[in-house]
Amino acid sequence: MKAEEKKFARLSEFRYNPNWEKFRGIVKVLLVNKFFYLKGGPERHIFEISKILETKGHQTIPFSMADERNERTPFAKYFVSKVDFNSPTSLGDKLRMIPRVVYFLEAKRKIEALIKEAEPDVAHLHNIAHQISPSILHSLKKFGLPVIQTLHDYKLICPTYNMVAGGRICERCKGHRYYQAVLQRCNKGSFSFSLLNCAEMYIHKFLRIYERKVDFFIASSDFLRNKVIEFGINGKKIVHLPNFVDVKEYSPQYHGGDYFVYFGRLSEEKGLLTLIRTMRDIKTSRLLIIGEGELRNRLEEYVAEKEIANIEFSGYMRGERLKSVIRNSMFAVVPSEWYENCPYSVLEAFTLGKPVIGSDIGGIPELIEDGVDGLLFEAGNSEELSEKIAYLISRPQLREQMGRNARKKVEEEYNPELYYERLMKIYQRLMRRG
Repeated sequence: MKAEEKKFARLSEFRYNPNWEKFRGIVKVLLVNKFFYLKGGPERHIFEISKILETKGHQTIPFSMADERNERTPFAKYFVSKVDFNSPTSLGDKLRMIPRVVYFLEAKRKIEALIKEAEPDVAHLHNIAHQISPSILHSLKKFGLPVIQTLHDYKLICPTYNMVAGGRICERCKGHRYYQAVLQRCNKGSFSFSLLNCAEMYIHKFLRIYERKVDFFIASSDFLRNKVIEFGINGKKIVHLPNFVDVKEYSPQYHGGDYFVYFGRLSEEKGLLTLIRTMRDIKTSRLLIIGEGELRNRLEEYVAEKEIANIEFSGYMRGERLKSVIRNSMFAVVPSEWYENCPYSVLEAFTLGKPVIGSDIGGIPELIEDGVDGLLFEAGNSEELSEKIAYLISRPQLREQMGRNARKKVEEEYNPELYYERLMKIYQRLMRRG
């Protein structure tokens, strides 16, 4: 990494005006994301940002896709029409999706109407690909708005978000070779969907729409930041700002029961098959798998076929029920086999006083200090994972100390106040420039 890029990556290098408090109550932030209900980590992050900004006296203005599961907002009348890219579609339906994915005029029209009514000061984008599209970037700049985008995944450089093909890490698209997505049929094994993703990437690259219209990108992990720079994105426009958790909403418990947990999406890149294989060697404890996803049926069939008796699928949980189950566990496992960014599962377990066993991939090692607040293992290595699980099960005092270290880390390094101060530095710099 170039010296000037390293310098820019440090938030301390932003010129910070101690008088930014004068912005209290008048900064209007346009928060843009394709979903406006608690679908996953990005949506949780957006709701947390909105909460802390409004607590500090600012106003947040959402722009999203219409959905019956959405949180209520007076701005819902401006949301774009709903589309489901996961439902079975005919060739005609797929062809009609092309304008929406590449350049969605409805989104452009509706966000301009929203801007005219709400008059935001800054636009903070999150996930916009496909359901909203980058067509809105031209509208944001038409009204002279500063634009920040938080990167929650690798869509900026990978046609299918996660840099995984055939169940393995894939970097074949490096050097703008997006046609590899078609050759590998990266999108659900579908030639037509993969072709659409490929065309989308080439068109947006030709237009340089993200490069020209987004002022700053926020990466929640150094790994993601360095990876997109490696793939050709200007490092001067990318700043590292990790996720945060409000510890006041989590009561920790440093001892646990007779089980450990995985909680999150049940999908192939999460390393769940590797985790399940280890349970044939674990005789003294149970594994609770919490969550839903396309892999659940396959995982349950595998467990039944191999007669693994100490695994329980608990389904989807949220809120206090989820916290209670994690709080009463021994520890959590995050066995991902893709380039995780800054997973909330690690931070949430830490906040509840639980150490985490995580794979040494993506941004996970940035969160877990091996031997201090958790353990790391080689991604995909079920034998090493089994050893780490057995090691923690047999050492209750070590688990307790690791849990205390984990809680302290979140309190000091991943708290809302620190995130807010850093985010305001970015907003303020852009507003001064504007």
